[in-house]
Amino acid sequence: MGLQAVLRLLYPPQCLLCDTLVTTDFGLCGPCWRDTPFIAGLVCDLCGTPLPGEDPGHPVHCDDCLQLERPWAHGRSAMLYRDNGRKLVLALKHGDRLDLATPAAGWILKAVRPILTPGMLVVPVPLHWTRLVQRRCNQSALLSEALARQAGLDHCPDALVRPRNTHTQGGRTREGRFDNMTGAVLPHPTRGAHLRGREVLLVDDVMTSGATLAAATEACLSAGAGTVSVAVLARVAKDA
Repeated sequence: MGLQAVLRLLYPPQCLLCDTLVTTDFGLCGPCWRDTPFIAGLVCDLCGTPLPGEDPGHPVHCDDCLQLERPWAHGRSAMLYRDNGRKLVLALKHGDRLDLATPAAGWILKAVRPILTPGMLVVPVPLHWTRLVQRRCNQSALLSEALARQAGLDHCPDALVRPRNTHTQGGRTREGRFDNMTGAVLPHPTRGAHLRGREVLLVDDVMTSGATLAAATEACLSAGAGTVSVAVLARVAKDA
């Protein structure tokens, strides 16, 4: 019996959200899968919010993205930020569940494939250093690294920096979120040069108003990036 078989015998795969045994590593059991709000079908081309109806054969946008001018070209989300979607995000973000990064990146990759282009550069939304010390890792960088690896794309985890501590966005109005993020994300003084002339895929864990992703997109464009698209693990939607 090989070492891998012995390890699977001693430590059989368990559901990522409960103790139920599953057949594959990094999987969800049936009930947890059903309670996880994965996004499928017709979606907003700018943020990935699910939309009613059939695919009309051209990009469509949700009400939020019709009202707000998004600086990025396309956007996708793997799931809605509710129920097990919220549990997964919080476990990765605050629960030291670094093992979630690999399967979560796979879910994002499935959602984002329609907007990927060859040679894209994958870049995470940065954290301020004080937040990085508190969390001990940047969950967006964990997701972007795993996503780039699975998609076979280049990854630059430090192309962007966050020189100002914006604190939490929770409790702020939409306008307050955008005001709070003004000038909060910049290209890295040296590593930012990697953005020049590249198609960029920005990765974050959650999109609410889109203020953070907008600031990061504008930083990429200011460094000479070509088209910027965004990908998130979970989207906060009005019907969530």
